[in-house]
This record gives sequence, C-alpha cells and structure tokens, in this order.
Amino acid sequence: MLADRFTTEISSDVADQLVTAARTSLGDTLRSVVFFTPSAFDVLYVRTDLYETPEAAREAKAQLVDMESVGFAEAPLRDAVSGDERATIGPYEFTVRFHDDGFVTRVIHGDVGVLLTTDGMDVRAFEEAVTSIETILAEKE
Repeated sequence: MLADRFTTEISSDVADQLVTAARTSLGDTLRSVVFFTPSAFDVLYVRTDLYETPEAAREAKAQLVDMESVGFAEAPLRDAVSGDERATIGPYEFTVRFHDDGFVTRVIHGDVGVLLTTDGMDVRAFEEAVTSIETILAEKE
C-alpha cells in the first residue's frame, strides 16, 4: 500500500494494522477491508478472486460506503439511546448486516470507520475483529 494512493488521511501503518487485524480474526472468509470518513474512502484490502482491477473494486465498494456512511449521522441518536438508562443496551459497538452470501460489518470510531465484508461464517468471529479494529482506531486519535 502506498500512502499517496489514499484519498483519506490514513497512514500506511494504520492501513496495514487494520488489514492484519481483520485477516487474523476472519481468515480466508474476509473479502474486503474499507476505511472511510464522511467524505472519502480507501479500499485497503480485497481478496484476489473478487475483482479484476483495483478500480473495479473501488467502484463496487463506493455504493456500500455511501450506504454505511449514514452511521456518522446516526451517532447522536445511537448515543442518546445507549445513554438512556431505560434502554439498558449499553453503548454502540458495531453493525453486522446479513446478506444471502455474506456479511458487511461496520465499525465507526469518531469521524472514521471501517467496513469488513466476508463470506458466510460464524458471527462470533466479528467480535474479535471489531475489538482489534477499535483498538487501532482509538490509537490513531
């Protein structure tokens, strides 16, 4: 990964850490890792059997990022719900979306986020991946 190829302000070191954390936790089921902000995104990793070119991967992920970017706007509402002692659900951690052929996991920390796409798998593995990613994003501050 080359820093001059990034459209966000992510460093090569943080990008590598995020990909390593996701690959370690999710293994060969991992399809992609996307780092995003409210206004830009970078495809950090794509499994080689999915797209012919990096441009094709970026084009495919753009729509997904557009949809998942709503997470930034939802933050005040999520915080209000999780802070309401009547809700008793605790603070927001991450979102997993179930699809016929796999999952999309969204992790948002402040003004940055990470999307993971995977093949179908045991959903408990996401918790390990998200914990590692949260730690990396928190250190980035």
